[in-house]
Amino acid sequence: MPKKEATTDLWVYDLLKEANIHLDPQGSSIKEIDQALKTASKSGKGNVGFPEYCGVVGDFLLVIEDKASLANHIYRNDKDLIDLDPKYTRAYAVNGAYHYALHLAANTSYHRVFAFGVSGDEKHHRITPLFVNERGDKTELPDVETFISFSEQNIIEYYHRNVLHEETDTEKATAEVIRDARTLHEDLRTYGSIKDQDKPLIVSGIMLALREIEHKNFAIDNLNGDSLHTDGEKIYNAIESNLKRANVTPDTKRDKILSQFAVIKDTAKINEPEPSLQKTPLRHYTEFLYNHIFKSVKFHQSAEDYIGLFYGEFMSYSGGDGQSLGIVLTPKHITTLFCDLLALKPTDRVLDPCCGTGGFLIAAMHHMLQQATSDAQRRSIRRDQLFGFELQPYMFTIATTNMILRGDGKSNLNPWDFLKQNPAELQQKQCTVGMMNPPYSQGTKADPSQYEINFTEHLLNSMVEGGRVAVIVPQSSFTGKTREEQAIKQSILKHHTLEGVITLNKETFYRVGTNPCIAVFTAGIPHSKDHVCRFINFEDDGFEVSKHIGLVETPSARDKRQHLLDVWRGAEAPSRFCVRTTIEPDDEWLHAFYYFNDEIPTEADFERTMADYLTFEFNMLTHGRGYLFEKGDEQ
Repeated sequence: MPKKEATTDLWVYDLLKEANIHLDPQGSSIKEIDQALKTASKSGKGNVGFPEYCGVVGDFLLVIEDKASLANHIYRNDKDLIDLDPKYTRAYAVNGAYHYALHLAANTSYHRVFAFGVSGDEKHHRITPLFVNERGDKTELPDVETFISFSEQNIIEYYHRNVLHEETDTEKATAEVIRDARTLHEDLRTYGSIKDQDKPLIVSGIMLALREIEHKNFAIDNLNGDSLHTDGEKIYNAIESNLKRANVTPDTKRDKILSQFAVIKDTAKINEPEPSLQKTPLRHYTEFLYNHIFKSVKFHQSAEDYIGLFYGEFMSYSGGDGQSLGIVLTPKHITTLFCDLLALKPTDRVLDPCCGTGGFLIAAMHHMLQQATSDAQRRSIRRDQLFGFELQPYMFTIATTNMILRGDGKSNLNPWDFLKQNPAELQQKQCTVGMMNPPYSQGTKADPSQYEINFTEHLLNSMVEGGRVAVIVPQSSFTGKTREEQAIKQSILKHHTLEGVITLNKETFYRVGTNPCIAVFTAGIPHSKDHVCRFINFEDDGFEVSKHIGLVETPSARDKRQHLLDVWRGAEAPSRFCVRTTIEPDDEWLHAFYYFNDEIPTEADFERTMADYLTFEFNMLTHGRGYLFEKGDEQ
């Protein structure tokens, strides 16, 4: 085996190991597959033939053929078909993998085969999957960066989404939640004329009241439109009971939260019977939430934040998303990404000083709980290791409710103005991880304290030495447009270390019009001039805008996320994806500032360029403009 190809084999082995996929090299430990390979030679003469890797994941057979050079990735004939002539199956990765897939699908009991042609190395490569069935039908699939989609946990979902083109259970559930949220939003407007800011309060208040059903302190059937003891009062009383049951303390904090829910009992229109409903709007909303949302939240304790989806949908309507206050709610795929980028551990203490509806803290709580090894550690995570501040009263109320509904963790939420807190005092909380999505576009030269980068520095100053911090902010935060922002950048590097910046999809905050990025820091350790930072272009993250739905996850998102994490943790990548470099305070801390093209053109690139030039010259000649190519008079 050529030395370069052996290097590719080892790199592929590492990718498989990362995805927890165990395949056999140069053969198979499964008897019927090994027997079939004895007649699988690429020459077509019935001799033995071995792909680089072969094995079974679930009910699927995986086969991998690799080549060291990108030039040997795939060969198509003049009909644009993958050519199965032996000279091409021997020379090209995809062609060889396709050959083995056809042979094994026809000669074993494994009739669902994923074949992979892999070429190149860790930095410059292609991984092209194909699906082949026992009839020889082939489905060509988009290139991937990792094998994570083909692990035991993910391969069924990948098959249904990419081969069968069916919706997965998660996609169906998400679509249902979004439809339900829109329906309830319309009903809140139609039957209650509820202000945008009050809509999520009514939803979260009813959800808290529903928790009292199991304690016999609340029953939907008791919502009967009584004018003496209104439906709103019954719900309000149930909310008060549940806040006490959840041990929301001190009393002043509980009273502050409860006051936000007064809208439920004080809004006359939703407490009066609606003729078209034959019940009060409040009972209608309560029945709807119980049947469509409460059961899901109660019985599906996973990272999928159903109530968060509801809030996000409500707040996407005019004025309800808090944009006038600079509040931009963070999507779930970003909150969970933070946990991976910061390598969150069950022993960490997490601070989100601008917690909004609690998305980061919920993601952190679930991430830490999944790693916990004892009930005592799980109790500590919920009770002692999550800290959040939220200045806006209605947002603070929603965050507290959200945390209660998603499994506690609300005891250290406080309605504080983060910028007014003394960082030295906050350090005493011994927080090791900071996560933040600060208010956007509030800073001015007259009030530079509201710049996103000032929030960032304040958070860094509030962490223990060596603490890990990630923030999501507009890209403009790191260009240093004003003298004040430039001074803050210099101050940050004087006391803290920038680890890297990830440029995100421009649609991450759908309908907000912000181009965001994630910056990761180590707190309390001055930035060395020799420290190498990572600047990554992750605009192509596998999420796209779907009409009438918003930002949705495509089948490639999981693979792209894994590739991002691999590169963040040290894997090689071309400079169009990642640049590693030292920095200066005056630099624009963005991938676009440091990018350079390090990709050597291939022979195919040269041929395409020459073909384009010759086509252009021919067109000019046929249009009477041949003089463009005549040499000038020699001097």
